[in-house]
Amino acid sequence: LATTPEALRERLPFTHVASGCVITADARLDNRDELLTALGLRERAGTIGDGEIILSAYLTWDTSCVARFLGDFAFAIWDPRRHCLFCARDQFGMRPFTYHHTPGRLFVFASEPRAVLMQPRTPYRINEGRIADFLVGELEGIDKTSTFFSDVYRLPPAHTLTVSSKGVRVQRYWSLEPGPELRLSSDEAYAEAFLEVFTEAVRCRLRSVGPVGSMLSGGMDSGSIVAVARTLLAEAGQGPLPTFSAVGSEPSTCIETRTIQAALTMDGLAPTSIGVDDLDQLMPELDDASWVLDEPFDNQMTLLQAVYLVASRKGIKVMLDGAGGDTVFAEGNQLARLLRSGRWLTAYREALGQERFWGDAFPAWQELYRSARSAIVPNWVRQMRRQLAGSRRLERATCDSIISQEFARRTSLAARLKTLDGHSSALPLPCYSAERAKCIDHPFLTVGRERYDRVAASVGIEPRDPFLDRRVVAFCLTLPGEQLLGGGWQKIILRRAMAHRMPDAVRWRRGKEHLGWSFTAALIERTRERIRSNIETNAQLLAPYVDIDALRDARDRSGHGCDGDDECMENEFEAAHLAVWLNRHKQRPQAICELQSINLTNQEQSRSGVEEQGGQTKALTNAERQLSVRTSKRHAYVSKEQ
Repeated sequence: LATTPEALRERLPFTHVASGCVITADARLDNRDELLTALGLRERAGTIGDGEIILSAYLTWDTSCVARFLGDFAFAIWDPRRHCLFCARDQFGMRPFTYHHTPGRLFVFASEPRAVLMQPRTPYRINEGRIADFLVGELEGIDKTSTFFSDVYRLPPAHTLTVSSKGVRVQRYWSLEPGPELRLSSDEAYAEAFLEVFTEAVRCRLRSVGPVGSMLSGGMDSGSIVAVARTLLAEAGQGPLPTFSAVGSEPSTCIETRTIQAALTMDGLAPTSIGVDDLDQLMPELDDASWVLDEPFDNQMTLLQAVYLVASRKGIKVMLDGAGGDTVFAEGNQLARLLRSGRWLTAYREALGQERFWGDAFPAWQELYRSARSAIVPNWVRQMRRQLAGSRRLERATCDSIISQEFARRTSLAARLKTLDGHSSALPLPCYSAERAKCIDHPFLTVGRERYDRVAASVGIEPRDPFLDRRVVAFCLTLPGEQLLGGGWQKIILRRAMAHRMPDAVRWRRGKEHLGWSFTAALIERTRERIRSNIETNAQLLAPYVDIDALRDARDRSGHGCDGDDECMENEFEAAHLAVWLNRHKQRPQAICELQSINLTNQEQSRSGVEEQGGQTKALTNAERQLSVRTSKRHAYVSKEQ
């Protein structure tokens, strides 16, 4: 995953000789020129790597340096002068950072939990609460720190972590601060201002040693990225831009497919389409990949797995996507704000517009009623209603999942649902930008981006999202509500900015249609026997977590072994993947046990005064090297506390 010219030349860990400070990093800095000028390193612009720039910034500005970085990064700096390790993760969690800490003894960090667990001294205990989160589904976004292992944690985005003799300290270094609302003269002025910021974000993410690909769906987000990227490449005398689209089998009945076909009329593209029928050509690699997931949450990422696999086969190492677009452009309850400010007629028109956009599923009267209730009901009533709804929420969440009732009680499912709800305020926030900042800061965005990273990295691809450029997010946070929702059209500023840059059939498409489930259902159809075999073989392993009897009853009631019953198929699919994951982690993998045995042998030799030379030292080195290759796309490093 060395994807920039500088990364190919850079050798990490890198040591600054004068200070003795050492850095290892997984980073792409988008403001390299600005940093090089400020640090007096312009003459080395063509040779210095992003990791060395980060270390130079640390030596110049100390720990406050991290707030100056634009781009995607995770890094750690060992400072022998202070006997401390300083770590940080980018503002939106595009690069992963996981760690384990045994107070006073050990700190281990890596890009992935499994690399942390490769260290024999790291405890290997499954976090059952996270299994409950998977079974209930919506609880994936309960926090930004937990993993499926009790003693391994994620460093939250926009946070630093310092390890010293005093222990581990995690601090937030940046947050979305609600600022004054942007006021421009016209809708066109807003669109032009946004396009300037967005174009620079796309330009930064085109920096690569090889061709950059892009996802292209039938929506505004990826379509806008492609429209801007193809223009930038053409201006630089490069291109065409490889695009990758998941399409339905019958365009006449699939608006998503028809809109993708319209988007592909743009010049400067080298398109690849992946349909459900193409899954056979990706077997058995796709099937095998779907059963060795780092996290069970990834079991329904079949569409993305297929797209990334096809892109990887074509030599793509960097893929643009617009996964952050929906969150960055979320307008919140615009109707309630309009009603609260007395703009009743405007609210009515917006409700009608939303009904036209979404169809009969969102009738105008219903949206107006909900928004009016939100705008008028006193805060104390809203809080009381939310508290009273807790028990009904628990019952609904339990009934809608395959979780065992006893396991739900054991993991305090009600409390976990309450924690999730705590990320969404039931009360109006002081201003519109504060409401939207809270939405963007929700863990759902973090876990979503982490999913993309896991699936992409498994085939050697780095995902990049221009909508999660800090400058784009900060700009969108200043927009007034009417620039996000206008006439029922979501992301109205983006639609205006793309005028004459992408086909109107894409810009003014109504509603949304996702093909994700159709790809997963097709994979289920091709692997049905394997799914049921995994459930039955591992029934005892599943029993503490899953209501096996209910799962079997649902299959029997369907009459055809879940055929055509989406809910039944999905439940079996989830149970089978959990079974395989549990089977893989029910005990510390043998490879780790072997490495642990080697380490213990070496420790015994050291204690008995035997000089460590030759065979044992070589065996340890080879074992560690093999484990590193097998288990992690990036390296893991260990530091003893001083």
